[in-house]
Amino acid sequence: MYHPNMFESHHHMFDMTPKNSENDLGITGSQEDFETKSGAEVTMENPLEEELQDPNQRPNKKKRYHRHTQRQIQELESFFKECPHPDDKQRKELSRELSLEPLQVKFWFQNKRTQMKAQHERHENQILKSENDKLRAENNRYKDALSNATCPNCGGPAAIGEMSFDEQHLRIENARLREEIDRISAIAAKYVGKPLMANSSPFPQLTSSHHIPSRSLDLEVGNFGNNSNSQAGFVGEMYGTSDILRSVSIPSEADKPMIVELAVAAMEELVRMAQTGDPLWVPNENSVEILNEEEYFRTFPRGIGPKPMGLRSEASRESTVVIMNHINLIEILMDVNQWSSVFCGIVSRALTLEVLSTGVAGNYNGALQVMTAEFQVPSPLVPTRENYFVRYCKQHSDGIWAVVDVSLDSLRPSPITRSRRRPSGCLIQELQNGYSKVTWVEHTEVDDRSVHNMYKPLVNTGLAFGAKRWVATLDRQCERLASSMASNIPAGDLSVITSAEGRKSMLKLAERMVMSFCSGVGASTAHAWTTLSTTGSDDVRVMTRKSMDDPGRPPGIVLSAATSFWIPVAPKRVFDFLRDENSRSEWDILSNGGLVQEMAHIANGRDPGNSVSLLRVNSGNSGQSNMLILQESCTDASGSYVIYAPVDIMAMNVVLSGGDPDYVALLPSGFAILPDGSARIGGGSASTGAGGAGAEGGGGGEGNNLEVVTTTTGNNGGSLLTVAFQILVDSVPTAKLSLGSVATVNSLIKCTVERIKAALACEGA
Repeated sequence: MYHPNMFESHHHMFDMTPKNSENDLGITGSQEDFETKSGAEVTMENPLEEELQDPNQRPNKKKRYHRHTQRQIQELESFFKECPHPDDKQRKELSRELSLEPLQVKFWFQNKRTQMKAQHERHENQILKSENDKLRAENNRYKDALSNATCPNCGGPAAIGEMSFDEQHLRIENARLREEIDRISAIAAKYVGKPLMANSSPFPQLTSSHHIPSRSLDLEVGNFGNNSNSQAGFVGEMYGTSDILRSVSIPSEADKPMIVELAVAAMEELVRMAQTGDPLWVPNENSVEILNEEEYFRTFPRGIGPKPMGLRSEASRESTVVIMNHINLIEILMDVNQWSSVFCGIVSRALTLEVLSTGVAGNYNGALQVMTAEFQVPSPLVPTRENYFVRYCKQHSDGIWAVVDVSLDSLRPSPITRSRRRPSGCLIQELQNGYSKVTWVEHTEVDDRSVHNMYKPLVNTGLAFGAKRWVATLDRQCERLASSMASNIPAGDLSVITSAEGRKSMLKLAERMVMSFCSGVGASTAHAWTTLSTTGSDDVRVMTRKSMDDPGRPPGIVLSAATSFWIPVAPKRVFDFLRDENSRSEWDILSNGGLVQEMAHIANGRDPGNSVSLLRVNSGNSGQSNMLILQESCTDASGSYVIYAPVDIMAMNVVLSGGDPDYVALLPSGFAILPDGSARIGGGSASTGAGGAGAEGGGGGEGNNLEVVTTTTGNNGGSLLTVAFQILVDSVPTAKLSLGSVATVNSLIKCTVERIKAALACEGA
């Protein structure tokens, strides 16, 4: 989303002109700075005239409507919280301040009260229904307990009058505890080698004679965290379902014993993989550990079987110390919503299909979940990897926890497997002062022949999906979370930010911006985007989305354009160039060469590149107005991002004063910067054992209308740069998309790419 006057030849595409005035930031914005959009707030034009006019004399014409501006809505909402029933004097004062008719204000408050009443009634109905269901279940339990009760004296059936209420309750609680003990004992028995029945598992390695009663897995989902029978974690605007969701169903009762057996074996394997060195992990000439696959299959003969033909092995191991305690780390990993948010650059879509166990003793120890997830690289040139797996959490001795994933491919209706996870996950060791040591293991088998040649070196080194990327992302996000929870404003923060609440609101808004960007930059098919089959360009992928009734996005038709290319410049130099406000005019076409000034700066990590900024673009043209840009830059060992979005001046004033950032409309654009894989980053462990799909197999990807750049591994540590724009091309969601809009977006992104290449080439000259 960009300012209209910056692209005058297509002014009709960028209808972004709200009525703003002088504001708390000391920024002068003309009445045509930005357009504030809210599809839900409309009122009649001149309602007072309509009301007073004789019905018989009213012209027979269609009523005209107009939308309230975002500022009007925010002011009305704020006043409603303090006074839902304003009197005539208050309504007149509001109408004068907001340039509305008193009757418009009156109607708005009437509608708002009706809406709140309906919401309250629905909420009360849900509570009453839930209480009713609980009482009915409790009643049935008491009936069952009474029917099975025996007299303590004679051993015969007990009469109801002979048993007190407390005694009845204790008997029921004892029965529940007995079932819980049976369940835990059944899972614990796996560690001492009691196997399952031979016909309970499709894997020949899991044959045995012991059977877990299916009732031991029929557990009610508890209240810990945000667990539910069907949890979904959608990053940004992901609403759709991909192929894996259409092909996978909830596991049957017959499958559950096998899932438990597989999870316990995977846990044992993960712990040994994380703690064992030579000969399982063998260092190479670059001091990078390589997984010895022959030793691996000798050490772990059970598991999910041999590697299928056509798949290539990837294994890596990485450790670090993060600024977060082990309890919060476990909750992030076991709550699908938090997991997909923290790792939004890696997890493009995640869903919990069924919770088999919620754990015991009020925590996640013993928790077992069947999940599906889609993993991505921030480029449309790298296909996503979809996995259907079980996640198991266990507390070990000496303050160590472990969370492991292992694929459940045998439960899929389709035998075709393009990616599967051998036991992968992390060990978390509790340290002092709220820190934790995390050791991460990633072990996958994948058919990556459709990866674009430009990204093959990166994927083959394990940096695209390996343990280093997971650990680096977790470390950076822990630092960001610690920064957002700071109760004071650090001295280094630059500032129109005057309160800790304003600081938190700005960081929350930036977090939503980053998540939204990540949802549109990769190759995921699980989003609300529609890829256009014909864009008139061979190197830019263009997608479209209709936005309606979402306060976090402007309503209308949005185009997302993305392209990836190689540039012979080190990733750090590219990152520093793109995040620097002083060099922005060299590549940002829509800022039209205006002077860019940083008005607010929040550091959210040890690296100075990890920060959130509020930028003001001062137009060099007196006929054009200023605009604000929210920007977050982040970097770690696996890659970097520079993400930004124009923001409404009045809305940003509300955020900086501690207001709710969820109603600020954003259309993020930005850059993802990755190493090209030719100069390996030191440390960690990796394996890229070749399978039936050779590393050089495949060509330019499947169905990707993107730029083909041929490079060699001797490119002196260049960068893989992905550029992605989201632009509102029509404020009417039902409008038809014009080819002119697509051509303009193509032209915009191509011109930006050329400017970046030229500017960096001049720097290196």
